[in-house]
Amino acid sequence: MPEFVPIPEATPPTVADPVALLHTPAQAAELLNVRESWLRRKAGQRQIPASYLGKHLRFSDHDLHAIVDMARRQVRGGRTPRRH
Repeated sequence: MPEFVPIPEATPPTVADPVALLHTPAQAAELLNVRESWLRRKAGQRQIPASYLGKHLRFSDHDLHAIVDMARRQVRGGRTPRRH
């Protein structure tokens, strides 16, 4: 499994650097270490934040951070082992 690469903290986008504003699904999938098809499906179902520019799906840094926050799960205390 690929090594986890943290996403840099989001900064407010500036018009001076439009390339840094949005990520393609392939770029976002690589940053999040998920399949591009998963991102496309969830975005199409409006289950994760994304933007459409015409018919083109794009993700901002803020969207990526929100996806990570949504995916976090609370760690629970000790779980009782199951008996078979």
